Amino acid sequence: QGWSCCKKKTTDFSEFLSIKGCTRGRHSNEKPQETLQPEVTSDKANGSRLQAEDKVILREPKSAEALQRERPSSDEPKTKLPVRVSQSLAQALEKLSLSEMQKKKEQESQAVMPGTRCKNAGCKTVYSGPETDGETCLHHPGVPVFHEGFKYWNCCCIRTTDFNAFLDQKGCSTGKHTWVPKQDKKKVACRYDWHQTSRQVVVTVYAKNAVPDQSYVETNRTVMTVHIQFESDKLFHKDFHLWGVASVEQSFVNMVPSKVEVTLVKADPVSWAKLEDPRAHVELAEGLQESEESEDVRPDWDISDDDISESDEE
Repeated sequence: QGWSCCKKKTTDFSEFLSIKGCTRGRHSNEKPQETLQPEVTSDKANGSRLQAEDKVILREPKSAEALQRERPSSDEPKTKLPVRVSQSLAQALEKLSLSEMQKKKEQESQAVMPGTRCKNAGCKTVYSGPETDGETCLHHPGVPVFHEGFKYWNCCCIRTTDFNAFLDQKGCSTGKHTWVPKQDKKKVACRYDWHQTSRQVVVTVYAKNAVPDQSYVETNRTVMTVHIQFESDKLFHKDFHLWGVASVEQSFVNMVPSKVEVTLVKADPVSWAKLEDPRAHVELAEGLQESEESEDVRPDWDISDDDISESDEE
């Protein structure tokens, strides 16, 4: 508590009442009049209210039917979003590249031990010495396919229902033996989350030490593809069919050591009920079911590599 005429202040009300006056004058039996603040006339009030009303733009929210009608096509060409790499991630990747180079040198320096089996699919040759390297490797360059009880390689399409007969199938291509297994990229599922503000939707993928040169995020206004390679041999790839519409030109990607953040700017300032549109998943499921039915009615002699790759995904 304190008086406006002097700077003395206190938190105790009793001390406030005992503060001595700061101005001298004559005693008076009448209470002094309070200073009146200037009143705002009705004309000024109306004028300020009109100015405020002029600045307000009333806009009715769009209905779900209107948003669906105005929704862009998912087949629009995609654009790669600009990537911002943090300095801490660049330092972490530099350390990882040095350690990977050392491991590679150690593997190359190690001699192939006798008894090592060739790593090419379908080849059963065992390393017995340097003369084994001069032999021809008969192997399958394709991948195994298991569909409707049949087992075969998509490179030669010799079908069988017996698993042992499938393993005993001789290779269909020739080449050199491979004694050291190739480090293929492993497709993995990453945990991801999302949150939104009035203008943005932020999708966070928890992939550690993402490699910027081999990762990308490309999107159009309704479909976003996230392709992240991290920890040297792991790969995360997913298509997001967005619930709302994004502004591609203003969106961007942030990469830090622990995660990858995709910031999508909303085309309309509306709240998204979900990250992905559930209707898109229903349409995709129906399309896959139709493709499966069409494959079942095809004759056996009309088999191409495309058909095999589709059955492999099943």
